[in-house]
Amino acid sequence: MPLDRIDIAILETLQKDGRIPNAALAEKVGLSQSACSRRLDNLEKSGTIRGYHARLSNAALGHQMTAIVHISLSGQFEKTLSDFEAAIKRCPNVLSCHLMSGEYDYILRIAAKDLVDYERIHKEWLSAMPHVTKINSSFALREIVDRTAMGLKPEMA
Repeated sequence: MPLDRIDIAILETLQKDGRIPNAALAEKVGLSQSACSRRLDNLEKSGTIRGYHARLSNAALGHQMTAIVHISLSGQFEKTLSDFEAAIKRCPNVLSCHLMSGEYDYILRIAAKDLVDYERIHKEWLSAMPHVTKINSSFALREIVDRTAMGLKPEMA
């Protein structure tokens, strides 16, 4: 779906404040409330807007540690990949999982309370995943960037 400058203004505003009322959003982008609502519906139906959610603080919830984990599987067969992906989706500590090109098959971002908790996750979840042959874990010392908003340019239209 091609985006025009109004769609981009709506998306930029929602990235900053996903809870903005429709009336305020409409005023901000220069539309009537009904026209703004129609645009929002179209952006949602097209999949441009995938959802609305609250961003939680892992640290405030007791998860002080972030682990970046590289996973190698025994092969790249469709069944191997789908078995692993189905299993990894069940692990509640996995914040993100990406199928990769290069040396490792997957990269995970995991939230853990501490090193003891990560060891538990490693034993109970990661090591038990189907087809895993290698696990390489690194621990974040400090978070520098954690964006949920992407830059949108009018040239996208």
